[in-house]
Amino acid sequence: MSDAEVKYGLAGVVADDTAVSKVMPETNSLTYRGYAVEDLATKCRWDEVAYLIWNKELPTRAQLAAFQQREKNERGISADMLKLIGMLNPKAHPMDALRTCVSFLGQADPTAEDSSPKGLYDKSLRMFAQIPEIVAADFRVRNGKAPIGATKDLGFCENFFHMCFGKVPSPEIVKCFDISMTLYAEHSFNASTFTARTIASSLSDVYSAVTGAIGSLKGPLHGGANEAVMHLLKEVGSASNAEAWMMDALAKKKNIMGFGHRVYKKGDSRVPTMTDAFKKMVDVIGTAEAREYWEISRILDATMVREKGIYPNLDFPTGPAYYLMGFDIPIFTPIFVISRITGWTAHVMEQRAANKLVRPLSNYVGVPQRDVVPIEMR
Repeated sequence: MSDAEVKYGLAGVVADDTAVSKVMPETNSLTYRGYAVEDLATKCRWDEVAYLIWNKELPTRAQLAAFQQREKNERGISADMLKLIGMLNPKAHPMDALRTCVSFLGQADPTAEDSSPKGLYDKSLRMFAQIPEIVAADFRVRNGKAPIGATKDLGFCENFFHMCFGKVPSPEIVKCFDISMTLYAEHSFNASTFTARTIASSLSDVYSAVTGAIGSLKGPLHGGANEAVMHLLKEVGSASNAEAWMMDALAKKKNIMGFGHRVYKKGDSRVPTMTDAFKKMVDVIGTAEAREYWEISRILDATMVREKGIYPNLDFPTGPAYYLMGFDIPIFTPIFVISRITGWTAHVMEQRAANKLVRPLSNYVGVPQRDVVPIEMR
């Protein structure tokens, strides 16, 4: 066995430089390009934040208008893509469908191997525009409905609702979704982003990097946690049962999704902003179901903090918010991709600008070298 110290899960390992995002220890705040994410979520539209992540500065009005027009011009998936979506296994997870469709985008793009700064930016914007339509089309096909094509008459978030439901909900619901896009967009060297950077470091194309990142994000310890949260809330069932459910789960040492985070030690800085947006949406919806999920969430949160001092992460308020918007639970993680495509591709651009092949060492714990014994002597 080697004497080298093993950092399991790469915990504490600094693998590279980045200027995209950081959790500032002095404020416990996630920042994109130096801006606190809670400020971006409440003071900017989602497309302003997407522009910032790729272009390093917030846009002027003229820059934002040009960016929005470019995104609208990229909308519209091919007839072949729609045919592919119709052929996919409806029982497979939507993340499997999305992974396949992004790979299909790559093989159909004659510029896929162009990894110049402009080439990467163009393809990133193309995926930014077309992934929402892929997710929406798959969502509708799974529910036995015909896909609704993108329109250039609506903004980014409004267009996604239109493609999923054929209508745009109230401004409060759209704003809640818009805020979730900003909060989910980027988070430094998380598992899926590191996967994307690792693939890009081999000089593979950006579609391959994003396809790999989607595979990583699917896991319940990463992007799939928002789905697990909603399953948890449905299992609890009612606010009157919430505290007892949590106490029993803690006593049995169950893995309770939606709480804790590897990076934040004083609570996830994104949660208050998302929780506030979720509550405003609940008030607008006004149904007994909406109020019940709000109360279940509130009681579970308070009980966990009281008993263990562990705070919720972003997935905890986002899961029920997406559910009350009308989305099926399996689509929650593909919606995450609609946002995180910005962070992933920003990191791919950064990786390719100063590339070093990601190739860590391993600590061998197998048997020592030995001789092969001929089969007749074994």
